[in-house]
Amino acid sequence: MNSIVGRLLAGTHTPVMPIMTHPGIELTGRRVIDAVTDGQRHCDAVLALHGRFPYSAASTTIMDLSAEAEAFGAEVVFTDDEVPTVTGRLLQSAADVDALQIPSLDAARIPQYLEAGRMAAAALDCPLFGGCIGPFSLACRLYDMTELMMSMYIEPDMVHRLLDKCTEFIMAYVRAMKSAGQAGVVMAEPAAGLLSDSDCLAFSSEYVRRIVEEVQDDSFLVVLHNCGNSGQCTGAMVSSGAAALHFGNAIDMAGVLEQVPSNIAVMGNVDPVGVMKMGTPETVEEHVRRLLDTAAGHGNFILSTGCDVPPASPFENIEAFFRAAGYNL
Repeated sequence: MNSIVGRLLAGTHTPVMPIMTHPGIELTGRRVIDAVTDGQRHCDAVLALHGRFPYSAASTTIMDLSAEAEAFGAEVVFTDDEVPTVTGRLLQSAADVDALQIPSLDAARIPQYLEAGRMAAAALDCPLFGGCIGPFSLACRLYDMTELMMSMYIEPDMVHRLLDKCTEFIMAYVRAMKSAGQAGVVMAEPAAGLLSDSDCLAFSSEYVRRIVEEVQDDSFLVVLHNCGNSGQCTGAMVSSGAAALHFGNAIDMAGVLEQVPSNIAVMGNVDPVGVMKMGTPETVEEHVRRLLDTAAGHGNFILSTGCDVPPASPFENIEAFFRAAGYNL
């Protein structure tokens, strides 16, 4: 088992690693737009959240699936209190794909994210995991999801050329995170959850594997997150080589724990909206305890949220999440 995974699983309590940064932004009195555009404010949020909830086995940076697309030239919409979103369509044709230039790591907000990770990793007393988008999900944001999924069957060579470019950029980005002292990366591939297992393997996992083989070792962990997977492409996720797999609340974790080999960490999958944001402390505790009962006997399970905990989630619910895992607040 990867040594970082071993560290996450170590200890006397249930290992816990929610994907969570937005409550830290609120603790610092800032807005989402402040943290996603300024590395120092982003770092401040990570540190504030760790200070308030030091029980997590690792901290995470913001899950922002617009930053890489923006670096390629996609148009991004910013609002004060929501994660930025990609709008419109950057690429219209195979010719556009062939002309697409792979950006440098100085493009758009990439330097701010790398600086936030560098500062936070140096200041924390626990591992820090950066965040990035996966190759297929990035391609969908550049070409349009519906158009890309049709092109997988009409122009598969064009799709693979685009995925090559997306993979090369993401690989450079993650290498820079590793060089900056981060312990790993949570790679989000939600769009791949819409694919069959064979298509997920061909158009997502094969490209994720390239990145895994380049960066993952005993000092750096790739966590492959696919909240779109409802169970049909778990095998493809396993084939990526990532030493930890992170699942959303749409999936049956009992089935996942039976399917994933015991040397790979399984992470998830408390509903971040329906439970963490919209629930009560009582329903959060009940949900977490049921999940822990499901995972009992599986030594590779790490309790987490199914995705990034959204803005304005009640702190009482976050406290209930940790309390249900056995932490005394």
